Amino acid sequence: MIRQLKAFTVNMIAGANVATGIVMLLVGFTDYAYPPDHPYIATAGLLFPLFLVLNLGFLVFWLLFKRRMALIPVLAYAAAFVPIRVYMPINHRPEPPEGALKVLSYNVRGYASTPAHGNAVGEIFDYIRQSGADIVCLQEDLPGGRDIRARLDSIYPHSDTVSIVKNGAKTNALGVYTRFPIVHKERIWYESDNNGSAAFYLKVGRDTVLVVNNHFESTHLSPDERKRYKDILKGEVGKDTARKESKKLLHKLGEAAKKRAPQADTVYNYLKKHSRYPIILCGDFNDNPISYTRRMMAKDLTDCYVATGRGIGLSYNQKGFFVRIDNIMCSEHFKPYKCTVDSKISASDHYPIYCWLKMQ
Repeated sequence: MIRQLKAFTVNMIAGANVATGIVMLLVGFTDYAYPPDHPYIATAGLLFPLFLVLNLGFLVFWLLFKRRMALIPVLAYAAAFVPIRVYMPINHRPEPPEGALKVLSYNVRGYASTPAHGNAVGEIFDYIRQSGADIVCLQEDLPGGRDIRARLDSIYPHSDTVSIVKNGAKTNALGVYTRFPIVHKERIWYESDNNGSAAFYLKVGRDTVLVVNNHFESTHLSPDERKRYKDILKGEVGKDTARKESKKLLHKLGEAAKKRAPQADTVYNYLKKHSRYPIILCGDFNDNPISYTRRMMAKDLTDCYVATGRGIGLSYNQKGFFVRIDNIMCSEHFKPYKCTVDSKISASDHYPIYCWLKMQ
């Protein structure tokens, strides 16, 4: 009887492990779901790390109690290798060669200090100055009455911005600060009140390099909604409340995904039209690595973090949101090196991301 009960328990746990592996695999490829048609499926990538952890729990369990069954979670990880590599790559990281360009992308949150930082302007300026970056792409580059732009211009001889304006008020700005002449700029037009994308053409030696700076549609979660989301993750709310709040959150995430998809499509079509240029694409995607937005941007480009980064690379630093939403990508004209999300500075609600690009 005990033996039969033991066998039944093992089979039940094995079945749960197989089901977890299958769902993990399916979730890992939800970036192929088109958000306007399947908005809730398209947001399921946010759950991918949960299934990675669950599968790891099964692996530890089998190693402790029935080692031969550990093959189940190992095979599940192997089957989901592609999305796992997108979510948390592990790469050998050689030093960048001489002559490689350093590219930095940073959502500076309008230079408005986070609660822990009273002088975001000074801290961000010092960080960018010390970075030695050749090309700096900033999102929410709205200095207001602050003197940051003049200070950055003291470092970089060439700079320009494209502003997003709603009802006569500037709601966002995409800035580029660089050592190279900017020969042309234009906004890549798509529908949004507060977000946008812009193309800057830089003269780098004999080449004209197209730099596309993006800030795709935000989830528009209020501080109160973010707090409730974190409370759900901590298990600090009742079951009924958690279910109700989860539905609200899912709806809001789905609506944002539906807006981002045509924005990503517009930028992708722009890149296709201008593919004769060496391309550097960067910015705040406001979407997780397992998403339609990231997949479309990386469709004809190299995702520099996936190719040369290491680890999860959490770039949105508010607790409870375990995602990399900031990215740098490049065309085949470049070889990327050591893409890094830098958690040493937290003057904004994003961490900066940088890498080196060597012209092929």
